[in-house]
Formats: sequence, C-alpha cells, structure tokens
Amino acid sequence: MISTVERGHRRFGGLYVLADPAQGALLPGRLEAALRGGARLVQYRDKRREVRLEDIRRLRALCRACGVPFLVNDDPGLAFRLEADGVHLGRDDASLADAREILGPAAIIGASCYDDIARARAAVAAGADYVAFGSCFRSHTKPEAPPCPLPVLTMARSELSVPIVAIGGITPQNGGLLLRAGADVLAVSAGVFGATHVEDAARSYTDLFLDT
Repeated sequence: MISTVERGHRRFGGLYVLADPAQGALLPGRLEAALRGGARLVQYRDKRREVRLEDIRRLRALCRACGVPFLVNDDPGLAFRLEADGVHLGRDDASLADAREILGPAAIIGASCYDDIARARAAVAAGADYVAFGSCFRSHTKPEAPPCPLPVLTMARSELSVPIVAIGGITPQNGGLLLRAGADVLAVSAGVFGATHVEDAARSYTDLFLDT
C-alpha cells in the first residue's frame, strides 16, 4: 500500500517528481510518462525564472487530467496566476503566512527544512502541509546542499503530523532506506526525467512504496 499521512483533509504519499523546464519540448511527454509510472505529486521547478505561462499550463493540465496536484517552486504569485494547487517554499522565499494569504486555505504549501528539525517544527506551526528534508544523499542537482542524516527523518516522523518528504540523490536502490527511516514521500528529478524510459524509471520508485 502507498504510504500516506493525513492532515485535515489532505492526504499525501508516494513519488513526488520535480519537473525542470531545461527538458524543453520533451518535458510534457516526459511528465505524462512519469504520471503513468505513478507520480503522485508534481512540482514545476524553474530556478532560471524563464517562465512561459502557456507551457506551464500545459503541464498543469496533464496533472489535472490524472488527479495529481501540481505545485510551483518558490513563487506564490506565479502559483496563483496559474491556478496551481500549491507552492513549495525554500529558506529565501515568501513566508508561509504570505503564501497562504495569496493562495488560500485549500492550497498545498510545502517547506524546505534541509537538515533542521527545529525549522520543520516551526513550518508545521505556521501551517505547512508537508516538510521536506535533504539532501539525503549526494545530489548532482544541488551538490552544495548539506547532508541530512536518516535519524532526522525518524525524529520528524515521530514528532510531526504532516507528511515527511525526502529529497536529494534518491535512487531506487537507496529510496527504501528513507521510507524505513520515516519518509512518506520521495522527491526525485533527474532519477526520473533523466532516464531513457521515464515511465519505467518512475515505476521503479513507486514500487518501493509497495514494500514498506
């Protein structure tokens, strides 16, 4: 059974894919394949801020057709304009309170907590719908990110009522360790979108949840 955690009316669990527009014209097809492979959450993650609204709306439409929430990284204003399902916030982004005011009570708002359990506690108190920890393993996407030890996930799972997301360097070979440590969600970018066969790659992650 897919691991899930409830918070109010929310329910999360499974594979969370981070879609990078660097994939260019291939991204919609690759996202569609990831959804077929079982992705349960999608985040549009454009650190270069090269926003083309019509392209992002196409991705959002693919997610809606599958009943999968579509989030935007960093930018509550963009999420609002796109009518996205929510936003993911990092250390230097808008506050949770500001994001909630912009997006409303139904939005999914996640927070990066790195390796900091105190930050996670504060995020939950401020209304975060999930908290993300990482880099759990060495990541080519964010090689400068501090490592997040597995016991942090275990502590978070024991203390917090929201879903625990693990991110950073996650593979089908090491993802099970994170689920057993306490993660509810595995966030993956290159491991899915960098694969030759995206649907198969996504399924190799979603299969991990069947064993936990």
